[in-house]
Amino acid sequence: MLFSSSIFLFLFLPLVLVIYYLPLRKFRQGQNVFLLLASLFFYAWGEPWFVLVMMGSIVANYGFGLWVAHNKRRGKTCRLPIFLTLVANLGILFVFKYLMFTLSILNGLGASFVIPVIELPIGISFFTFQALSYVLDVHRDRGQVQRSPLKVGLYISFFPQLIAGPIVKYETVADQIDNRQENWADFSSGCARFVVGLGKKVLLSNQLALIADRAYGMAGDELTMSFAWLGAVAYILQLYNDFSGYSDMAIGLGKMFGFHFLENFNYPFIATSLADLWRRWHISLATWFRDYVYFPLGGSRVDTKAKMIRNMFVVWLFTGIWHGANWTYLAWGLINFAMLMLEKFGGLGKRWPLFFKWLFTFMVFLLTCVFFRAESIMAALQYFKAMFGFGAGLGDGLTVLYLTECWLPLLAAVVFSAPVVPKVRAWADKHNCVLLDVGYALLIAGVFLVSASFIIKGTYNPFIYFNF
Repeated sequence: MLFSSSIFLFLFLPLVLVIYYLPLRKFRQGQNVFLLLASLFFYAWGEPWFVLVMMGSIVANYGFGLWVAHNKRRGKTCRLPIFLTLVANLGILFVFKYLMFTLSILNGLGASFVIPVIELPIGISFFTFQALSYVLDVHRDRGQVQRSPLKVGLYISFFPQLIAGPIVKYETVADQIDNRQENWADFSSGCARFVVGLGKKVLLSNQLALIADRAYGMAGDELTMSFAWLGAVAYILQLYNDFSGYSDMAIGLGKMFGFHFLENFNYPFIATSLADLWRRWHISLATWFRDYVYFPLGGSRVDTKAKMIRNMFVVWLFTGIWHGANWTYLAWGLINFAMLMLEKFGGLGKRWPLFFKWLFTFMVFLLTCVFFRAESIMAALQYFKAMFGFGAGLGDGLTVLYLTECWLPLLAAVVFSAPVVPKVRAWADKHNCVLLDVGYALLIAGVFLVSASFIIKGTYNPFIYFNF
């Protein structure tokens, strides 16, 4: 079930809110059980069989958490339960996401395995990482073990962040499962945040997808230089508005039910270094790898530069692999690692003027995302050929057509990629400008109405990060 679907907006969400706040208003245990059942139904709506995989993950990690807590109370080592936790969770992820890819590689090296067709459960990387976070945070004393499997189930399966994040670490919401406080301020703020994300998704990302899909879908010898660049820019704006829009909706929905999730994006396109950009983009994934991979390896507090580079290499290798079973994601991760190392240890961009730092950071992100979007390494190289003038020519009428048709979402996507709205709102709050507050409320209402009209008409509506 998509957040940007009529069934979610006009049936599922209103019904869940009514039941949560009316008959169950003062019954926390009942609210938690209801949210768990609603979340399982939400996932089963599009994945009726794969909900069993998620339920298996819930039961297994509930047991692992109890085992870890038991060993800690008895003063025993937790190595075995932690090892089996990693094997079970990463094993499930490997089978569904990477087994076919691995077997195809082995067959290319001379083996003759029969490659099964395995359908990928939506959001498996997200809920698997959350399940791991539960057991690991119990082990690190960052959250109390849950005696009820229903509460573990709610944490792993809560529908706002279930299928495309943000990845919520257990330590950040452990206390909120029982002790969250719902109030009107959070609810209204959550509604506004949800609508902002809905607008990003429906009014910006979906429209920009038309340009990106057309550009990346063309054969290399048909693609002109101008349209290749337009497609590349459209894609990164689509990607940002798709994923940050989903995160906005998830954070807003969480607030409606009293949960507070950490931010997942912080205007990455204003970054003036690659390190800064990756502190602003998909923050929940970056912090997950930092806390559960980078720090345990020693982080930056190691005795040699070589070990620090090794730790960064492992993180970016895993980051590329996490995104999918394709050589393009691996290339994307390793190129980002190499550029970060040049920036950190090679002084790349260190003494440049601020504008050139920003431009370089933006261009590196833009170009590496060609690998992220392309179907294969060869397709990415063909796309680069067109971008640098070795395609069908420099320009064509197609570029003019799409610029004419899509100039408004392109312009809006560029403007809202910068912190324009927060600065305007901060100015309004500082000067007690009621008119701007009223204007913001009317803008939110307008965004919802226009987005709803697009949804009802059934326009193109993919979610990029559902693939992960």
